[in-house]
Amino acid sequence: MDLHTLKIFQTVARLGSISQAARELQYAQSNITLKIQQLETELQTTLFYRHNRGTALTAKGSMLLTYTEKIFDLIEETKNVMNDDQTPKGPLIIGSMETTAAVRLPALFSKYLKDYPDVDLTLKTGSTEENVQGVLQYELDGAFVAGPINHPDLIQKEVFEEELVLITDKDHPPISSIKDVQTRTLLVFHKGCAYREKFEQWLHQEKMIPNKIMEFGTVDGIIGCVSAGLGISLLPYSVIAKHLQEGTLKQHSLPNLNGNMKTMFIFRKETYLQPSLLKFIDMLKK
Repeated sequence: MDLHTLKIFQTVARLGSISQAARELQYAQSNITLKIQQLETELQTTLFYRHNRGTALTAKGSMLLTYTEKIFDLIEETKNVMNDDQTPKGPLIIGSMETTAAVRLPALFSKYLKDYPDVDLTLKTGSTEENVQGVLQYELDGAFVAGPINHPDLIQKEVFEEELVLITDKDHPPISSIKDVQTRTLLVFHKGCAYREKFEQWLHQEKMIPNKIMEFGTVDGIIGCVSAGLGISLLPYSVIAKHLQEGTLKQHSLPNLNGNMKTMFIFRKETYLQPSLLKFIDMLKK
């Protein structure tokens, strides 16, 4: 079993087709088939199911793919270490919740890029669930998520603590009972959002089923629809403070609603961290 054969195996697994892998690698299809057969013989197992639409990994094939990806990640990491002159540069992809990106990150990113102009910094927003998976799958170098996050392959550092508040339009009468919430539409982010999960957990504890739920992809969408009177929402105070001061939204307090949530920065538990990420983490500490 050599790296060349593993690369062929990885390509077939990714594309789900021997013919497509042959085109991408610019090999004869028969050579690809022979290499896969030799690998299966060497490992004494079947790695792919063959069907008329291509190939699919067996359980052992999936296991080998996991190890294969780790091998190539380790090789890439080794190259980075050998070529590393400790100057922050190159791509750095950071994930974040929509609310954190809107309020907390602009000043941080501006200072970071001023200090390290050779870094190609990219921000991708998504739910806590999406960001955790993005870091684990090497799609993100690090991410801001609602915590705590307990995963053996991740390191987490607390960076902010958010106060979550219940908001309505400015003309809404005071909400003093859970019954006042039951008839209102809940305006929330998509599944996987930690703020939404906290809202729904609280409703469940109060044995209440919401009348209707509307999902949004942006914080501006939620705020705009709340201010228009379409429903209520639970958002960090830092996000809606300006709107409260301007009088376009109204804040309400309800019993048994614990509105505090920590924002964590997570990254993979590895022996080597690229200089651009190390400097970003150092800046968070300050």
